[in-house]
Amino acid sequence: KKKLKISGRELASVPMQVFSLDQLQVLEMSPERESCLRYQMELLPQEISCLRNLTCLYVDSNNLKKIPAEIGTLSHLERLTLSNNSLSSLPPEMGALQRLHSLHLANNSLTELPAALCQLRSLTFLDMSDNKIGTIPSSIRHLEKLETLLLLFNSLESLPEDVCLLRNLRTLWLGNNHLRSLPASFGELVNLDWGYNYCSCNFEGNPLESPPPEVCSRGPEEIRDYFLSFRRA
Repeated sequence: KKKLKISGRELASVPMQVFSLDQLQVLEMSPERESCLRYQMELLPQEISCLRNLTCLYVDSNNLKKIPAEIGTLSHLERLTLSNNSLSSLPPEMGALQRLHSLHLANNSLTELPAALCQLRSLTFLDMSDNKIGTIPSSIRHLEKLETLLLLFNSLESLPEDVCLLRNLRTLWLGNNHLRSLPASFGELVNLDWGYNYCSCNFEGNPLESPPPEVCSRGPEEIRDYFLSFRRA
């Protein structure tokens, strides 16, 4: 009664009986990651609000076009996966999910980082790779606990200085964007590992020029070495 997995290649809707399971904590309606399948569900019903005890909701690899405002009533939600869908926007009510710490939104059609997401003060993991995001709002600075930010394969041309206030960032992937430079205070992200764990910071596929002097002078020595090897490659 606490965990339910619904599967099937032709899955197109949620059986209404599910919404009577008011003690349900984990609801999974995603194909196995390695299967390369895609389910057919286009709509997450408003009745999702009946599942007030949900902590984890997995709806990857469907055909979702819209998330209902009622998602904001799931006050216990800690993990939400919506990758590989057809989402172009998110409801502002998502900002009410104050226990959410992991949010997966990769491979959708989002063109911006919704302001509502910047209200999620408990967020530690955010994946918005492979969308069409062109700007990051300055309000991202409110995500003080954020440790992982994945923004590969987007349309970013610049980063706001406010990203440099995310002092808990350990992993930052910005590969395959349109970045030519970094904020002057970028070197203050001292928890990024530049020399020993390459996976923690990725800029490949950007037309980056050498970093501003402030980056090299304020940050770890590995920053200079990283950019030198990056440009040679």
